[in-house]
Amino acid sequence: MRVLIVFCHPSEQSFGAALFAKARRALLDAGHEVQVIDLYREGFDPVLSPEDWHAYLSDTDSLIARVQGHVDALRRAEALVMIFPTWMYGPPALLKGWMERVWLPGVAFEVPRGKTKRAQGLLTNIRSFTVVTTSGSPWWWLRLIRDPGRSMLTRGYRVLFHPRCRVRWLQLHDMNHATERERQRFLARVERTLTRV
Repeated sequence: MRVLIVFCHPSEQSFGAALFAKARRALLDAGHEVQVIDLYREGFDPVLSPEDWHAYLSDTDSLIARVQGHVDALRRAEALVMIFPTWMYGPPALLKGWMERVWLPGVAFEVPRGKTKRAQGLLTNIRSFTVVTTSGSPWWWLRLIRDPGRSMLTRGYRVLFHPRCRVRWLQLHDMNHATERERQRFLARVERTLTRV
């Protein structure tokens, strides 16, 4: 399977980096073809400029051309794995900006044709979507506030993928207080899950 990993963490010495390394190794060992987009190491510009905004619908092709390599990777993938820390109840701004600049009309969705209609997904090539994340908040607090980051990705963006896309959400809560044993158990869980993708 062609797997695209999108990794977003500023530190190469972080637990997030360890999760990325474990996930990549598990996928390669399982025989998958793996492509990586490392947003921080790549220096990806997440800013949608005023000029970009004005061209968003009128000249979308020019915006696609500026991020063509990322668009090609997304269109080619059969499985998508995102690895990032949950900050302020959602993905880092860099990852959100990547989605805003790459998941464009004509790439990820078709703009609705009228009021009360929703966008139609174009990423039907993606049949597996896995998120690996950590958060400082305990699970019960995220449940209480309806877990906005998880809801955004597994409900809002999920509809852009293949209708039978399999979604997996792996999250280590209470990250600031996680023990070494808990971290190792989570790494093992990530490995087991991605081996079965």
